[in-house]
Amino acid sequence: MVVPEAPPAHRVMDREWRMVVAGQQHDVARRYVTENPATELALAEVPDCKPEDVAHAVAAAQAAQPAWARTAPRERARHVRRFAEALREHREELATIDALDGGFPISSMRLDVDAAAEYIEIMCDLALGLGGRTIPASAQHLHYTLQQPYGVVARIVPYNHPVFFAASKIAAPLVAGNSVVLKAPEQAPLSALRIAEIADQVLPPGLLTVITGRGPDSGRALVRHPGVRRIAFIGSEQTGRSIQRDAADTGVKDVTLELGGKNAMIVLPDADPVRAAAGAVSGMNFTATMGQSCGSTSRLLVHRDLADEVLEHVRALVGRIRVGEPLAEETEMGPLITRTHYDRVLGAIDTARGDGAEVVTGGGRPEGSGDRGWFVAPTVLANLPRDSTVARTEIFGPVLSVMTFDDVDEAVDIANGVDYGLTAAVWTENVGAAHSLAARLDAGYVWINGSSRHFWGVPFGGFKDSGIGREDSLEELVSFSQTKAVNVLLPE
Repeated sequence: MVVPEAPPAHRVMDREWRMVVAGQQHDVARRYVTENPATELALAEVPDCKPEDVAHAVAAAQAAQPAWARTAPRERARHVRRFAEALREHREELATIDALDGGFPISSMRLDVDAAAEYIEIMCDLALGLGGRTIPASAQHLHYTLQQPYGVVARIVPYNHPVFFAASKIAAPLVAGNSVVLKAPEQAPLSALRIAEIADQVLPPGLLTVITGRGPDSGRALVRHPGVRRIAFIGSEQTGRSIQRDAADTGVKDVTLELGGKNAMIVLPDADPVRAAAGAVSGMNFTATMGQSCGSTSRLLVHRDLADEVLEHVRALVGRIRVGEPLAEETEMGPLITRTHYDRVLGAIDTARGDGAEVVTGGGRPEGSGDRGWFVAPTVLANLPRDSTVARTEIFGPVLSVMTFDDVDEAVDIANGVDYGLTAAVWTENVGAAHSLAARLDAGYVWINGSSRHFWGVPFGGFKDSGIGREDSLEELVSFSQTKAVNVLLPE
């Protein structure tokens, strides 16, 4: 593959990456090197924050928050909208950073910048939703509620949409009157660090600080800090549980978690096989994130009467996905994030083979990818036993497992037979069957004759081990505030 040269303004290797704390650059004692997953070459050196660096960031956030909280919600929203505008001005730069640092196709990362700016504006539009209510609890009193901020909010975001999550997920806590300390993903931290520099130009100093670090040290220090009472995490179930334990060890904290998924798409026998196959490929998120997406419908459950036809259409569509260098405009799918994850995904495919699965397409490195970079071909597995490890655990990579069923009860049993419950999809032309089946699925976000897409304003979150809380909606904004009840004795 030919590696196109990034525009000079977008280079990341020839600059020093540092923390910005309350408008000042902050030096740290340790640093670590990030890698370009498409080339396996060193990319940049970034701060490896120690607990004392985290404490410094929290102190700055605590100092900035009271004045921000006293600002009216619409005024706060006006400031945050400027941040969205600044993101759009830096669209190409931020997209290029994520293509280099995370291996994501640059065309998809441009869309992630656009989506982040739109998401921020949605949260700003919802600012007046922070109003309280009056309650007619007695005749002698005025009873009303206020929504007030927590103070310092910790947001910990994953690597699969680096710029989108780092930028968009600070909006709700800021509009709600909090300051934010954001822990960037260890594997792809650069766009978050750049976002902090951009925010420093348009937001009051200290309201946003981005910390970076290798391993759990900086994240644990943030979660355990006594000045942090509200924590929101997106990532793996294992890390989510660890955050719950650490938070409980150091205080009574409000923790929301958006975790993993082993999500089912159910195709009933009356579904259009061509549209269903396209929905399955789209829902797997092969393109843009290389299947590294918690919401991916990674289990395709097809009625036996339709299975062969749907599978053939899926195979053809997946075979046309263009895997290549992330900076190439024609690339639809890049490499996985790290060598460790690459080995894990290939190991899962080998495990599936050992369990009797048929590799319909993919299963290893894509043709023409050479021997460098963590590239895995988009893979489709068929005839996978429903109780096999790969059919029940999240792979977080470009692997779609296809299984068959004979009746709806069996499909529901398979779909609900895992510990996760994030998303699900139902494909059918029968409206009644669609709604009935959607109600029976243990999932927090269900598509009918659709997949993959999020709709801003519709609450997103999971059941069971897929998390606690809802995002993308008014519920997310309000969750970053606390309810205070006031009771006033009225004069006679």
